[in-house]
Amino acid sequence: MASLDWSQCPAVERVPGKRSGAVVFRGTRTPVSTVFENLQDMSVEELIQEFGVTREQVEAVLQFAAQSAESPVAADRQ
Repeated sequence: MASLDWSQCPAVERVPGKRSGAVVFRGTRTPVSTVFENLQDMSVEELIQEFGVTREQVEAVLQFAAQSAESPVAADRQ
């Protein structure tokens, strides 16, 4: 999968020195990758409770990833 430009997703941030510069949910230390790593085994509610993120953040990340996957630019990178 092509790398996503997470700077275009308002629900996340990348701060040098915070989680080694990983993309995290805005205002948290929870990496976005946590959602994708656990979504198969956990519900959105469980993700919210376990990792201290909001439903809006999770939905924004999933929607951003889905839209990016449908983007012609993302398809051209593969």
